[in-house]
Amino acid sequence: MPSTITRLDLETAARLRAVIGRLSRRLRPTPAAVAAGLTPTRTSVLQTVVREGRIGLSDLAVAEGINPTQLSRTIAQLVETGLVERSTDRGDRRAAWVKATPAGRRLVERIRYERTDALNLALEQLPADERERILAALEGLEGLAERLRAVQP
Repeated sequence: MPSTITRLDLETAARLRAVIGRLSRRLRPTPAAVAAGLTPTRTSVLQTVVREGRIGLSDLAVAEGINPTQLSRTIAQLVETGLVERSTDRGDRRAAWVKATPAGRRLVERIRYERTDALNLALEQLPADERERILAALEGLEGLAERLRAVQP
């Protein structure tokens, strides 16, 4: 059976982009992140380091989609605050690795809890049918996120 492809008109695409952006911005600043002085970029980098474990700076730059200079400054700030550790590759002195410290892992866990609590509070205030539609859309949104990652340079 042939599949039909739904093409978004400009207004619908703009609405989708806008709501994704608003959700992201509203979930970003948690009390724990603000108290730790984390910018959205530092928070994202720290979360990626925690999720990936020990990761090379070049791989981290690609994963985060930021240039090496900005990443270097961000890592220096995270090292200074004791949230990540940086080490040089013994086989290639030009390469560097980072990993989260226990304090960095604890902070990321606290941020996750705060974001989950914020989502749960907001979802509880919606009618049941609206909550169900949002939860039913998760699989499609996850697929969309993966496709977007695959097509971006």
